[in-house]
Formats: sequence, C-alpha cells, structure tokens
Amino acid sequence: MSPRLRARVRRRLRSLMLLELVNIPLQAAVWFGSIGFPVSAANAVGFGMFAFLLAQGASYWAVKLRRSTTASGPLPGRAAFAFARVANVPILAAGVVFTAWSTGTAPGSATIPGLAFALFAVLEHVNYFHVQLSYDTREDLRRLFTRGPRRSHLSRDLASARPARPSPAPAGSARSPERHRA
Repeated sequence: MSPRLRARVRRRLRSLMLLELVNIPLQAAVWFGSIGFPVSAANAVGFGMFAFLLAQGASYWAVKLRRSTTASGPLPGRAAFAFARVANVPILAAGVVFTAWSTGTAPGSATIPGLAFALFAVLEHVNYFHVQLSYDTREDLRRLFTRGPRRSHLSRDLASARPARPSPAPAGSARSPERHRA
C-alpha cells in the first residue's frame, strides 16, 4: 500500500472512530436536551443500547486504526468482538422487548424514542457484525449497486481470523469411518 493511500485509510478510520464517539453525547444532547424527550426507563434503555453499540463500533475502528500502523495479522481484540457478536443478541432482544412493551402500554414521548433507539441499536449490530448497512462513500455505493450488499468489515475480520475447518478425510483413509466398519 502506498504511503498516500495508507494516510488516507488512517484518516478514514480515525474519522469513523471519532464520529461514533461524538455521536453518543451529541445524540443525547439533541434528543434529551434540545428536543426535551424525558429520560424515562424506556428511553434510557433504548439510548443505552444505542450508545453501547456505537461504543463497540468506535472500539472496532480504533483497533483497525492501531492495526494499520503495525504489520497485518489477526484482529487485536478478536475474542472480545466475537463474544460481543453473540452476547449482543440477548441484550438487544431484551431491550427491544422492554421498550416495545413500554411503548405498547404507554405510548408517547417517554417510550417511543426509546423503542426507536433500541431498533436503531439492532441495525447498528447488523451493520457492524453481519452485513454492511451504511454506504457513505462513492466506492461503497458503486459496489452496492453493482454487486449488492456486502459483509461488514468486522464480520470479514472475524471470519478471516478463524482457523480453517478441516476437510473430510477421503474414503479408506485412517480417519475415514468406512475403514473401521466391519
């Protein structure tokens, strides 16, 4: 990779990391400060889920930025991200159920924003850990329209760090079940 391209990639990674981090207090200030939504249980749970996923995203971009200065290799923190990919699911499900139940029992400004934040957190989880949903560059959009959606960067990093699965043993080999049958 040329030094110019490397610098461009580093600026992009730094920007992605900072935008995720800045969005947490910015969104809180906008929705709870300027607009004045109440900090109810449903709104706090939904916003907490949203902030939690943005923090995970910022962590991933920070790791990628750090990795861009060193030799390539396995993703630092891979185990933590793999754990988050699985652990997020029940946490997000519980949060969505709670905010949806709260909205169903008392719809209004004390619950609907929380449900929206919870649903957005689910989309962020999908965007980070499964399929890229955010297309903010020309290259991303061009690829989306020519080849369709792609796996997220984190999903690809987690997959590339997994050991290859062993292929089945050929028939008649020492590991083959046919050899040991009578």
